[in-house]
Amino acid sequence: MTTHHAPGPLDAPSRPARSAHAGPGEPDPARSLAGPGAAGAGRSGPGSTGGTAADSVAGTGDSPAPAGTGDSPAPGSAGPGAASPPGGDPVKALMHRHRELCARAVDPLEIAAALEAHGMTDRTAARFRHRDVFSLAEEMYARVPRHTSDRSAPPASAHAVPEPVAGPAAGASPSRLLTLVLLPALPGALCAGLLAGLAQAPPGRARTLAVVAGVLAVLSAVQLCLRHGPLRSPRPAGVAVRLATLWLLGYAVLGDGLLAAVVRGGPDRLWPVDTATALGLSLAMLPAVLCARLFTGGARRRLARSRGLGEFAAATRPLLLASLTCYLAALAGLLALAGALLGASPALAGAGALGALLLLARLLLVHGHRATPTVALATAAGVELAALCSVLASRLPGCDFLAVPAETLIEVCGAEAVPTLACAVAAFALLVRAVPALSRASAHTDPGTR
Repeated sequence: MTTHHAPGPLDAPSRPARSAHAGPGEPDPARSLAGPGAAGAGRSGPGSTGGTAADSVAGTGDSPAPAGTGDSPAPGSAGPGAASPPGGDPVKALMHRHRELCARAVDPLEIAAALEAHGMTDRTAARFRHRDVFSLAEEMYARVPRHTSDRSAPPASAHAVPEPVAGPAAGASPSRLLTLVLLPALPGALCAGLLAGLAQAPPGRARTLAVVAGVLAVLSAVQLCLRHGPLRSPRPAGVAVRLATLWLLGYAVLGDGLLAAVVRGGPDRLWPVDTATALGLSLAMLPAVLCARLFTGGARRRLARSRGLGEFAAATRPLLLASLTCYLAALAGLLALAGALLGASPALAGAGALGALLLLARLLLVHGHRATPTVALATAAGVELAALCSVLASRLPGCDFLAVPAETLIEVCGAEAVPTLACAVAAFALLVRAVPALSRASAHTDPGTR
């Protein structure tokens, strides 16, 4: 038996919106969102005429539920296939389609983001007699009956301004201080300690063991930062992402020296290690976490204040670019500081491109996108590996031509041009994808609603 709640102001039929039909041969988003029955609502029989998309959707809202659900048609409702009455309720059909989402939602923002993820736009919302997706979500949230225990609390509003996201220095709690400051600073501290210890340690087996233990400690600290705080992904990264990231980081420290040695006919001895780049990248974990926090918190505040999907997207794009710019500026400063401390010249261009690539990939993973960052990271790693293998393969008889592209690039721009080009192109492609993907409302809600 269906339980009906008392009619309220939101249940009253609203003023019909202006008809906005889809073009010939194009699917109607309103019908697809309301369910398969909506398509046949406007084709009731001979002599019936099709109404607007909202009216056709309204026909499914009062039709009987599928067999086995136990729901019965509401009094006075039309049967299956009947034409929608002029005063039909299109929102009811949409609520029936997304009844589980409406029941478990704790805030209208969850409903709005889920509708947007299913293809709803502000223009489509007008067919449901609402000016935007946010107001439609507010009505859907308000029309769901709540338990008595929930009525004591004031109803959540999709456009209420949330509490400001506190920064690490604004009275932060111990757990927030741990995830925003202490853990992100751990990789840089461990790397600095490792390099200081190696400068005093004599060559031998003990030095080699210390290097291995130090590298493992730094990687473990980075893994802790990725499992807690703003860079934590709702699902663990795949094997391809992990392997590609490890290769890119290892090549940033060891690759340029190895490639230059291979081009010269070696390596016949241990090639130089770019310790300044290693220290700069490890220190950059802290600004990466803070910039990710800045973007995530700012996007959620803008989501709460926006009145439409277009308005939210327009406010979020500059925030993403500003967060990325702040990170790159901090990374450049840390690389320069590491070079000054160690008396070496870090690969600013290559490390900057790698940092941008890793941050964008992680932001996409955090907000539920997996395929694009996987392809971008794997492509950049593959280009670096191909450049190295092509030079090695050119030593085979008759294969001299394989090394021509890599040797030409190295001769003109140096060995650091290979990782710079690979990471910069991948980062730019990832940025083109991240700007629209991270400007969607569905990317900034709980993972369960996506």
